[in-house]
Amino acid sequence: MLRSSGMLAGCDCHVMFFAKCKAVMKPLSHIIETCLYVDDLAAAEHFYSEVLGLELFSKEAGKFVFYKMTEAMLLIFDPRASDGAAHELPDHGATGPGHICFRMDDAEFPAWREQLAKHGVAVEMEFTWPNGARSLYFRDPAGNSLELAPWRIWDAENAP
Repeated sequence: MLRSSGMLAGCDCHVMFFAKCKAVMKPLSHIIETCLYVDDLAAAEHFYSEVLGLELFSKEAGKFVFYKMTEAMLLIFDPRASDGAAHELPDHGATGPGHICFRMDDAEFPAWREQLAKHGVAVEMEFTWPNGARSLYFRDPAGNSLELAPWRIWDAENAP
């Protein structure tokens, strides 16, 4: 757990240099992949490819569709195919709707609203943050909560 001083709780070493903790590493800086779970992979593939315009990277019928983004992967699994019996990796999964916020530029807000409307995707909410940044919230066919927003929604004045 991080303390606000930039130190790790329970460890007397600075987060930039973990030498006293017998490891040397930089703080984690990027998420490589994230997952959503859907019951209908064909509907998900259509939505993420055609509506959101993501680049399909790989798919296996009845198991998953994977999307390559600039520096991240979006993995979409059928939860029935995500238990340890189906592969060698640790079990993973979730029940209920997940959430992902995709980054967009402020100037793209109207175009994204129009793109969603063109495909019959209802905007669940348009939210304006204290610094004026705006988010669009909507659902994928499986009910996952998706958000489009500029990075600046995480400016200090918006932090909880």
